[in-house]
Amino acid sequence: MPLGPPAPAALSSGEAQAFRLFDYFPLAVVGYTAEGKVSFINAAASRLLGVAQDRAPGRTVLEVLRRHTLEELCRSGGELELEFAGRQLHCTAAGGLLWAEDRTEAASREHDLRESMAVLSHELRTPVAAVLGILEALQFDMDPATQQSFVAQAAEETRRLARLIDEIAAGFRPSLYSSFPLRELRPRLERLLGEELQQSSSALAWEGLDVEVWADRDKLLQVLLNLLQNAIRYGPPGSTVRLAARLSAGAVHIEVADPGNRLSDYRGIFLPHQRGPGSRGPGSGMGLYIVRSIARSWGGDAGGLHRDGVGNVFWVEIPDQAALHPAGTSRGGG
Repeated sequence: MPLGPPAPAALSSGEAQAFRLFDYFPLAVVGYTAEGKVSFINAAASRLLGVAQDRAPGRTVLEVLRRHTLEELCRSGGELELEFAGRQLHCTAAGGLLWAEDRTEAASREHDLRESMAVLSHELRTPVAAVLGILEALQFDMDPATQQSFVAQAAEETRRLARLIDEIAAGFRPSLYSSFPLRELRPRLERLLGEELQQSSSALAWEGLDVEVWADRDKLLQVLLNLLQNAIRYGPPGSTVRLAARLSAGAVHIEVADPGNRLSDYRGIFLPHQRGPGSRGPGSGMGLYIVRSIARSWGGDAGGLHRDGVGNVFWVEIPDQAALHPAGTSRGGG
């Protein structure tokens, strides 16, 4: 919003130099006088408000902030939550200073966490209720074949419960780094995916497993398991799912591909509790969300795309050892 010609300087040179220190603050800061005039804005406030720093001093608070609620906050003091320019702000006014903390990302994470916990809570109820029903049924006399059938159902529901708990644990516990080649995870992945592969008549193909990674072994196992399960469940039955790893630009790049049709959205399915069209079998819709969350916590990323002649490709990129190695953390062996 244009403010017209710059106002006369409201600060002495000494005051101006002192207030420049606020430019190093990540929070937006606006100084104002008892008469309701702006004395200065720092660099963060200039970016948020879209107002040049040298054009704000001497203007009214309302003219610069463009919100009656903020003008009133400066007059009376206190705290206020509001949306401004598409950002969620927590504002505090006291002693001639208005502080605005951008909580947009934190609010988004809190919202995703609440949504995720609500979905996982719902998902956890189903196997728990099923196991409880089976245990109650097993209290009565029945023929051995029926009994074994009930036991098999209880085992399957318990495995499902374990998978959901693993997803929760993998997403939120601290990372424990070690160095190891990817091939060490192959036997566990094949064992964990055996039943799903059999049900879908799909096969696995591996490439580049000699690549060395510096990562949390259990979390990386969860990442690869989620990517492979996603490809098996969403890809065409009877197809070959391929996992390939390579070093690329100082990072380990891992791709899981299946010969499926192009999806309409490769971004939305990384949001919490989202499942693609045509999904088969049980699932919480949290798999890809957890993949991206773990990758980003390591300083990497994850995404998806369609590649001609290949199909749907979901990838995760893990920074090199120097980027992943936290200060003071020992590099224990795999």
